[in-house]
Amino acid sequence: MSIYFICIFKLTSSICYRRHILVEVNMAQKRIAFKVHGTVQGVGFRDFTQKRATEFDLKGWVKNTICGRVEGEAQGPDSAIQNLVKEINNGPRLAHVVKVEKKEIATQEGESQFGVKRTSESAFDATV
Repeated sequence: MSIYFICIFKLTSSICYRRHILVEVNMAQKRIAFKVHGTVQGVGFRDFTQKRATEFDLKGWVKNTICGRVEGEAQGPDSAIQNLVKEINNGPRLAHVVKVEKKEIATQEGESQFGVKRTSESAFDATV
């Protein structure tokens, strides 16, 4: 979401009135699911991802999977999603990212932040 400051001028009897209006614009939201392969557990990858996603004002989550990968979902403006994917491809200093799978999925309402979930089985289905 972006907030724009709009100035409106009105000329009345040779007196110029200026009104300021704050306009809230919802930028197009996009949501992706991602799975990261490589040396991505035990290196701070989830915290790294959460920090970067929060910096980009994204909502969603990240978690470790039982099979040794990291996966998550991120939602926000396309440019912010692209920035996060670039960061994930590099990962934190001790990580070695081999591959990042991602796919666009339906957006979700009601998330207020980007969180870290507990380790669980993979929910990522690459066929969708």
